[in-house]
Amino acid sequence: MNITVDEMEKMTGAMSSAELASERHSRTTVGDFTAADPRMTCRNVDVWYGSKQAINGVSLDIGKNEVVSMIGPSGCGKSTFLRCLNRMNDTIDGCRVTGSIQLDGQEIYDKSLDPVPLRAQVGMVFQKPNPFPKSIYENVAYGPRIHGLTNSKAELDELVESSLEKAGLWKEVKDRLDQPGTGLSGGQQQRLCIARTIAVSPEVILMDEPCSALDPIATAIIEELIDELRANYSIAIVTHSMQQAARVSQRTAYFHLGDLIEVGETNQIFTNPQHRLTEDYITGRFG
Repeated sequence: MNITVDEMEKMTGAMSSAELASERHSRTTVGDFTAADPRMTCRNVDVWYGSKQAINGVSLDIGKNEVVSMIGPSGCGKSTFLRCLNRMNDTIDGCRVTGSIQLDGQEIYDKSLDPVPLRAQVGMVFQKPNPFPKSIYENVAYGPRIHGLTNSKAELDELVESSLEKAGLWKEVKDRLDQPGTGLSGGQQQRLCIARTIAVSPEVILMDEPCSALDPIATAIIEELIDELRANYSIAIVTHSMQQAARVSQRTAYFHLGDLIEVGETNQIFTNPQHRLTEDYITGRFG
């Protein structure tokens, strides 16, 4: 059973202060939220939409060359937290983020930092494939061109080819680069969006349910691609599929009502969860 924020507010409104404190304490993060070689470090991150708090003091590292999966029931805050990592929440009126989020030691919410180049360093692949209404070539070339990453047409051609190769799409599209990206299948469009993200040389790739709109065959291809990309990038993925999280990630973070409940090695989370709420979700008691 999913519990909405409004329902939670009604429940907590009826609790005594002692009961509320006990409930909050029961949702203190279990496990080691740090990474040995972190690319991104998040400490005590709170997110507010107006007067409603969506994320409560979350701390989590995204390690170098690892995939971290974020799981939990709908509305638990995992996508909200993911969007904090490249300041996508800046585009939402009334959204406020506090705490510390650093990329390679630099505070990404520093007022002097331009979010546009940040979003090249921390790229985002969305739930629904969203290729530009341009050719396959121009979809991949767009980012490097506006960021000035190449000095000639030959360099740009090489970058487009290498990005499509890394996304596992080059062999399928090399003879039709001038055709619209929107004409590809859903799975191919998602790989095109991944190639577009890769083309601007990110350090971290964020994926928000990248396979939810795809069939099982396309999903398997994307999952295999994620495993290959880990050699060069740090990846954080939000997924509703616990099976997918188990297949693609090295660490898993379980969110519940805006709290990070438990984080640990993926195998441990799914076979020996330490928190009651994690166990209830993994075993299907709720969610």
